[in-house]
This record gives sequence, C-alpha cells and structure tokens, in this order.
Amino acid sequence: MSETRRPVPLGPGPKGTGRPHLTEPFSIGPVRIENRVLLAPLAGIGNWFVRLQARRHGAGLAVSEMVSSYAIAHGNQRTLEEMLRIHPGEHPVSIQLFGPDPEVMRGAAATVAETGADILDLNMGCPVPKVCKTGAGAALLADPDRAVAVARAAAEGSRLPVTVKIRSGLEPGDTSGLELAVRLAEEAGVSAIAFHPRPASTHHRGRPDYGLVRELRSRVAVPVIVSGGLDSAESALRAFDASGADAVMLARGALGYPWVFEELTGRRKRPPTSEEIAAELEWVLERGVRHWGPERASRNLRKFYPWYVERLGITGPEADAYQRTESVDEVRALLAEAVSEPQFATL
Repeated sequence: MSETRRPVPLGPGPKGTGRPHLTEPFSIGPVRIENRVLLAPLAGIGNWFVRLQARRHGAGLAVSEMVSSYAIAHGNQRTLEEMLRIHPGEHPVSIQLFGPDPEVMRGAAATVAETGADILDLNMGCPVPKVCKTGAGAALLADPDRAVAVARAAAEGSRLPVTVKIRSGLEPGDTSGLELAVRLAEEAGVSAIAFHPRPASTHHRGRPDYGLVRELRSRVAVPVIVSGGLDSAESALRAFDASGADAVMLARGALGYPWVFEELTGRRKRPPTSEEIAAELEWVLERGVRHWGPERASRNLRKFYPWYVERLGITGPEADAYQRTESVDEVRALLAEAVSEPQFATL
C-alpha cells in the first residue's frame, strides 16, 4: 500500500523576513541551481542513476556518493569508471571527495573536473571510523589548518566551485565544525557550506540544533545548506524555516521516495500510486543493469528493494523473497505478480 502523505505547503518565510521560496533558484559560485532542494551524498548509493532519479523528480542538484581521493590517485578502475560516471541528463552535478592529504586532493580534484563535474564537494563530516582513522571526514574537524589546506588544494586542482559538507563538531557542545566552516568560507574560498548541526559522535541520533545553522548563516557570505534529520518533506520545511538556511539537503528522506522532491517543489499534491511506485522500481532495475551489468546488479540492487516494496505494502516472507532473488528478472516477476493482486486495484 502506498504511503499517505499530506500536501506540503510551499511559500516564503514569515512575512517581512525576506525568506526565499524553496522553488527559487540560487547560485553556488557561477553555477545556477534551479531550486533549493538538493540530494545529499549517499555513501555506497549515490551513483549516476540515483542522482539522475532525484533530478528527474525535481531536485535542483544531486551530490555523488563520497569518493576516495586516494583511490583516484592510485587509478582504481572501479572508482574511475563507476563512481565518477556522470550522465548527461544530471547536470549540474556535484562529485564529493574525501581525503586528508592536500596534494593528493589537488590531483584527484583535477581528475573530477575532467569528468565534467560542475561542482566539487568535500566530505568533512563523515563519522564512520574507517574514514576518520585515515584523517579524513569528521577527523578534519580536529585539524582545521589541514582542512583549510585540503579545500584550497581542491579548488586549485579542479578550478571548480568547491563546497564542503561538515558537522557542527566532534562531541556534544563542541562547535569546532561551525568555526571551521567560517574559516573555509573566509580563507579557502569555498562556495557553499552544507551544515549538519549534530556532532559526529552522535551519528544520526539526537535532535539537530538548527540555531547553529542560523549562526553560521549570519557569519558567512556564501550559501548555507541545512542537512541532517530531513526524512520527509515536512521535516525539510521545518528545518528550512528554523535554520534560516539558503537550501535544504535530503538524504534518507529520498531513499525509495524521490517524490519528496516533487512535494517540496510544488509539483505533487498527492502520494504516488502503487503503479507509480512499481514503475519507479522498474526504472531503477533497468539503470542498475546498465550500470553494473546483470550479475552485479542482482546483488547490488538488493539494498534498494525494501525502500520500494515496503511502500507497496509487501512485508514478511513476500518482502524477503526479493532479497533471495538471483537475477533482476526474478525481481521483475515478483513485482509483476504483486501489482496484479486484486488489492492493488483499489490503491
């Protein structure tokens, strides 16, 4: 059964505040973004067809999954051919890199520019230990001079607008991320900051402090994009209003529900039908095969199935069957059988 969602009211901020509509364009450096609703980088997920899907449904910009600057420097084939693959229909597009070494970042950034990316994003907020132990991600909050050097190198190597996605700090009460964000704007010349106002140690737990976003917005002259905790159109609107940010960036709220971009940009007033959900999963299957080939797609797409089948009301053993499939054609057969059931005719 498709999920019921209330229509999302669109409009400016409170009267007299001069707050923009989410549907208004803005700029990141010289790059014009058609609206203020963005897809966040999704580690291990945000490849070209996931980004293209978000753009199809109305996202003004989509950011890639994070890509290792070292993997690019070492010429890793899968990184170069898959993770840096850009579809012509997704421009403008941003590629996110991570890494702690300025010189390695400089070379990797040049490679990203050669792929045709419009914007280069740097990850300075990932709390995952295997990233932090290399000195990258949120670990850079503890080494602000290095972080500024990495951002400068990225700009010099790519000649693209550079943005940074960053956490508010490492531990509760720590605002090192906010202070670093100010330095990145003033000293490294970054073109925008995507700010997740929760400390790295809490990962995705706890309530985001949107007051910190508002403070950052008052201290820098570049766009500030609020992220973190935006799991629906309603929560994105609340964050936009509470934070005073220039734009919103959704991650988990878009998984299996690209219609959230339509809701936030005024293109959709009702939830998707079961037929629309099934058709969207079919679209994903086709692009997955195109990206990975049939054999790898049958494995890699398994993480996608729950996002769609649960919205179709498929649970229990019937949902588990999707995870046991050995080919994409088996998934298509299961999907066709499910949507042919009489109960779907009434959804």
